[in-house]
Amino acid sequence: MERVDRCVVLVDAGYLLGAAASLLAGEPARSRITVDHAALIQGLRERAEADTAQPLLRIYWFDGAPDRVPQPEHRRLRVMPRVTVRLGALTRSDGRWAQKGVDAAMHAELTELARNRACSDVVLVTGDGDLLPGLMSAKEHGVAVHLWAVQAADGDYNQSEDLVAEADERRVLDRAWITQAVRAKDNGGSCAPPPAPRPEIAAILSAPLPEAALAASAERASEAQAAAARNGAAEPPGDEAVHAPVAHAGRGVPTPKDLAGSLRGPGVPVGQAAQPPASATLRWSSDKGWMERSGALGEPAETASLPTLAQLTSAEQRWADREEDITTVGGDPFEVGQVFARRWMERLPETVHLQKLSSMYPRIPHRIDGELLRYAARFGLLAHKDDQIDEHDRYAIRAGFWREIDVRAAAEHAPAAE
Repeated sequence: MERVDRCVVLVDAGYLLGAAASLLAGEPARSRITVDHAALIQGLRERAEADTAQPLLRIYWFDGAPDRVPQPEHRRLRVMPRVTVRLGALTRSDGRWAQKGVDAAMHAELTELARNRACSDVVLVTGDGDLLPGLMSAKEHGVAVHLWAVQAADGDYNQSEDLVAEADERRVLDRAWITQAVRAKDNGGSCAPPPAPRPEIAAILSAPLPEAALAASAERASEAQAAAARNGAAEPPGDEAVHAPVAHAGRGVPTPKDLAGSLRGPGVPVGQAAQPPASATLRWSSDKGWMERSGALGEPAETASLPTLAQLTSAEQRWADREEDITTVGGDPFEVGQVFARRWMERLPETVHLQKLSSMYPRIPHRIDGELLRYAARFGLLAHKDDQIDEHDRYAIRAGFWREIDVRAAAEHAPAAE
């Protein structure tokens, strides 16, 4: 079998992005950097073709993911031309995430490419010494192996010394090259570019606390203090919630405990779980407190008449939405809320629905809110194995939703230009 003169790039994403984070942000946590994956892939392709003097066959992107479920970045990468994504497992041990099976997958791919003479040159972007047998096997099959390193933050090696010694060619991706596609975050936020200021989050947080919830919090504080006095303790131990009326009165959003307490009957002791009344529903779809619904059982008529996005979306639109999610939606919580709201408004048959929803600010009707959070979960915002979205992310998702609603509602009411 004749060897084909072309190059292949095998990228250990954990090494590449972890080393880039160390170089730019001072620690290897990938959450500390923002990555332009399209620019990164283009940079890898151009550098590989220049270094090997061969056309690119393919870039293999090896990474870990919880339960091997593709994350938003993997979904974007695998639809790019000449990119193949291979996922290993991502497991958490002693508070740290670790990849499992990535090096074995890289070894198998490298060996198979060399054995089948699929390329003349292989570029390895890794530092893992476990790839040494695969590298040596590729050389024995007549493949030239190029080993690329990311510039080390401390100026030292961040690759296996044996791997460096066996490679045919060696290159360093320096800071100037890395920063063409990767930058350090300055706010610890998500991997999307920082959105505009979010006053809606502050508005939601400062919404008036229901009197029933305040009364329940005050009752818990009073009873806890009395119990502490009986026990001779100066402060109630271990429950910060009892201080909520004092420390968090301005925060505005009742906790699930507040909501449950507001429904506790006079004969139900504090600490015993309240049972939801027949007409109750979740205040937020991801919280475990209840709030009373006025009127008849079930959802109020004013919210039941609002259509969900699923009801407004055709099969063709669903495919288009999926393509947009993969290729252009970055997964920032605020952005996710905006995208959902924009689609919902664009498909409304009547503007009266928009006016009705806008008047409910800052409370999103339960059916729409649940659909919004389920949509957000597709972007990896659902905490692994906890089945909950982080509280701050929930505020940001809803804030993005309301920002888009407000912009459209304001445009609807703006006087026409003369």
